[in-house]
Amino acid sequence: MPLLMTLGIQALVSMASLTPPVLAPVAAAEIGMPVSMIGLFVGLVYIGSMLSSLGSGDLIKRFGAIRVSQFCLILCASGLALATIGVPWAIVLGALLIGFGYGPVTPASSHVLARTTPAKRMGVVFSLKQTGVPLGGMMAGALVPTMVLLAGWRGAACAVALFCVAMTVVTQAIRMELDADRDSSRRISLSGALGPLRMVFAYKPIRDLAICSFFFSAMQLCLTTFLVTYLTKEFGFPLITAGLVLSVAQAAGIVGRLLWGWVADHWIAPRVLLSLLALGMGSCALLLAIFAHGWSFAWVLVLGATFGGMAIGWNGVYLAEIARLAPAGQAGTITGGALFLTYAGVVAGPPLFVGIVSLTGEHASGFVVFGTTIMLIGLMLMFTRLQRTDSPIDRKV
Repeated sequence: MPLLMTLGIQALVSMASLTPPVLAPVAAAEIGMPVSMIGLFVGLVYIGSMLSSLGSGDLIKRFGAIRVSQFCLILCASGLALATIGVPWAIVLGALLIGFGYGPVTPASSHVLARTTPAKRMGVVFSLKQTGVPLGGMMAGALVPTMVLLAGWRGAACAVALFCVAMTVVTQAIRMELDADRDSSRRISLSGALGPLRMVFAYKPIRDLAICSFFFSAMQLCLTTFLVTYLTKEFGFPLITAGLVLSVAQAAGIVGRLLWGWVADHWIAPRVLLSLLALGMGSCALLLAIFAHGWSFAWVLVLGATFGGMAIGWNGVYLAEIARLAPAGQAGTITGGALFLTYAGVVAGPPLFVGIVSLTGEHASGFVVFGTTIMLIGLMLMFTRLQRTDSPIDRKV
């Protein structure tokens, strides 16, 4: 039940965050704004996520992880409803509210799952929960266009908001049980918001993983953001064909999240596995940029699936390892601090990629730079391995 509930919450929050990009072509035309402004909206969402993830630790301890998740669902619903006003201030505030709701959900679910999951199953369970992110994207892509046809873009946004409210009601049934560890006397302060970040940098193994996640998330966003444009402009693929490659990459990411979680639980230590995934996704980026131009569509599809399976599939292993390394009772707090750096990569990656493309005039250069960087990150993870035990870290290193 904890896994099902956290998966459902993750999927709906993800759906809420990805609904505006689906609505953008219709909404922008009616409002009179350029559709490219959706990039700014998404950036604001992740800036809100960065900020709210830092404060999630104290909130989880004070109110409980499920109650915080309920707050997050309501914030996402409010952000979607506010954005339907269709004026700039409402759209900006709506994006920030969605981001404030998106940020604490993963730390809250990590807090719940770290308490309820056997250590030998953490990789699979956390990876399965993280499939809620692409699942929410699939729900947005499959359901929202139909809702737009039935009720207009404002009606579609409000319908997704109602889904979030409904999940808030459903989760109330397990709230008392899973929030039994909350401390109502816990103080909430703005100064305490930096505590999770200080904790991350105090524990070297967690710090290393969090810094690496900045580059992992940047690579992931650049793949999903620029792959279709790259294939159409520099490979000459039709839009539908390029879209198929992206769809296969996304689907492979879901499979990858489950596969790598199982591998981390049974075969390869998580830190080693993450370093191998970094080397793998970096190699795929270089192959895509340098060698794949003369390949057949079938081989490009295989490369896209391999790339997506690694660049989108790493998250569950990363979050499970952060929770495993965290001191007892601190999984939510440390996850919030680590995700600040993860979301920073989401915000910084696409603009950096665009800057490289602007300087060189080709998307291939962006994949070369990012691919080389992520391979260096993989080597750093591999060669800075620390001797570890199966118990959480209980000292600063």
